[in-house]
Amino acid sequence: MGATVITARGLRMRYGRAEVLRGVDLEVRAGEVFALLGPNGAGKTTTIEILEGFRRRSAGEARVLGTDPGKGGDAWRARIGVVLQNWRDHPRWGVRRLLAHVAEFYDRPRDPDELLDALGLTAQAGQAVGRLSGGQRRRLDVALGIVGRPELLFLDEPTAGFDPEARDGFHALVERLAREEGMTIMLTTHDLAEAERLADRIAILVAGSVAVCGTPSGLASVVRARSEVRWVEGGAVRSERPDDASRLAYELHRRFAGPVPGLEIRRPSLEESYLDLVRRAGPDGPGAAAFAADGPRAEREAA
Repeated sequence: MGATVITARGLRMRYGRAEVLRGVDLEVRAGEVFALLGPNGAGKTTTIEILEGFRRRSAGEARVLGTDPGKGGDAWRARIGVVLQNWRDHPRWGVRRLLAHVAEFYDRPRDPDELLDALGLTAQAGQAVGRLSGGQRRRLDVALGIVGRPELLFLDEPTAGFDPEARDGFHALVERLAREEGMTIMLTTHDLAEAERLADRIAILVAGSVAVCGTPSGLASVVRARSEVRWVEGGAVRSERPDDASRLAYELHRRFAGPVPGLEIRRPSLEESYLDLVRRAGPDGPGAAAFAADGPRAEREAA
């Protein structure tokens, strides 16, 4: 288990009367991929912008690489890489020219040509940034984010608008950075499958607060929507979502004194469980308990 890289306690953000964050608590460890998952408008981008030092919080505490991000100077900022959700600056610059220019601001930058090769952009080195495809532009964004050899990389909805092939390639890139570079990565997404694939741990943000936080396997085993029990009775299909589907099936067998016509128990998918959690953990819902978190994926696999 690595040292703590990001800590947030009681993080709040208010715009006028609108409270976007309502006491967010987070902890990210060195060397892990941490996903902040949630529906649109949950506060994911606001949270990450506060941690990047781009937005001043209304209340609460935050430490990123041991520093309050609201007070981080140039030396601190050089230790983090940022890939924004939308960034369309410098459309007329050549790809390599822009990357080499940014590299000049760091003491020990990566070689631009080696970085372009690693990210599959060598063929686009002389191409204008504005002429890149969405997947190519996102890979360039990552190149710009890691050219300074950051200890921590922020990715805000990195694959929004990607086609399936570009998304898969980008996922492989993130996995390689975490595995081979040992980089700590924090990403936001509203895509459950993306979070499952990439993250060592996932926090689900709903209506400005963390509903649950833990490993993908913990999420799958603990956060479960109710199963649906279906059967035929009186010539009509009946359906219920009880707390205990097995008990209801047993009671139906007793009631029918034998096989239950059309009996079917439909277990929820993880995506359905996530959506159910989002509904339950909203401001008017009953909420959800946090569950224990394991260590980074490499440690789990080694165990």
